[in-house]
Amino acid sequence: MTETQTNPNANFKRRIFSGIQPSGNLTLGNYLGALKRFAEKQNEGIETIFCIVDLHAVTVWQEPEALKRQTRELAAGYLASGIDPERSILFNQSQVSAHAEMGWLLNCVARLGWMNRMTQFKDKAGKNAEKASLGLYAYPALMAADILVYHATEVPVGEDQKQHVELTRDIAAKFNHDYKTEFFPAPAPVIEGAATRVMSLRDGSKKMSKSDPSDASRINLTDTADQIAKKIRKAVTDPEPLPETLDGLEGRAEAKNLVNIYAALSGKTPAEVLGEYGGAGFGTFKPALADLAVSVMEPITTEMNRLMQDPAEIDRILGRGAERAEAIARPILDRTLDIMGMVRSR
Repeated sequence: MTETQTNPNANFKRRIFSGIQPSGNLTLGNYLGALKRFAEKQNEGIETIFCIVDLHAVTVWQEPEALKRQTRELAAGYLASGIDPERSILFNQSQVSAHAEMGWLLNCVARLGWMNRMTQFKDKAGKNAEKASLGLYAYPALMAADILVYHATEVPVGEDQKQHVELTRDIAAKFNHDYKTEFFPAPAPVIEGAATRVMSLRDGSKKMSKSDPSDASRINLTDTADQIAKKIRKAVTDPEPLPETLDGLEGRAEAKNLVNIYAALSGKTPAEVLGEYGGAGFGTFKPALADLAVSVMEPITTEMNRLMQDPAEIDRILGRGAERAEAIARPILDRTLDIMGMVRSR
């Protein structure tokens, strides 16, 4: 069996692409589930492209000035979390028109049945699906375009985004089949780390969310050291001490969440954390977690605040990133148009 048969992306350069919506109020979940992992990927010798997906943001109404502020805040979050704009490409999606152009082309490849199976539209539209925007319904095809317009081979995502990468693979495979080519790779979802899905501090069965009405349910990247420590001290737990093995966390969602957060912040495995704190009560573990969280998060908050004082510098970084992204995306888009039979005479 050849390498191409065992690895469908063997003929493609390894390239990572991932993006985050600029919806404001970045949380510890965004940091541990995405930003921290993105920064680590810079050390793996793979080209890394990170995007602020502002075109996805407008699938629901956005106040224009708020969207600008949130886009710059997310850029500051990327940078403060360790993204180096020289080692990685960092930009906002709307500055590279190839995303929207490829999005339309892939709208015409994606099948309606595939889109109807996408669970996130059902979750976001709720009972008022008839009033949702067409963009909210079709955005998974734009997400596929975001990935494929760079021939990305790997996509770091959370578990809840895996379905979108699988759709991207389906779209790429159908395009290749229909046009009798091997033009698009089959991007692989990369789901790794101790806390790829950080849960609420008030309810371990729910994901930590910026939209939760209770600010105590989350740690914001803009929280002060005192706020972080207070939220962790008041996090919901059970009366039992921490177990000594991972099996003992089954059925203890809140305890498992705090152990996973500690592991992700410290670079340890959950098993190693339990090896250190197994048998201890939360009166011991929570202060240790609070100290760790403050030591990691406070420098990020300080750097974000510094960066937000200079929006022109953020805009410069995003503009330069967009130029570099365009240089990769435009030839791939042009070749896609050629394959599909578009006449291009200028």
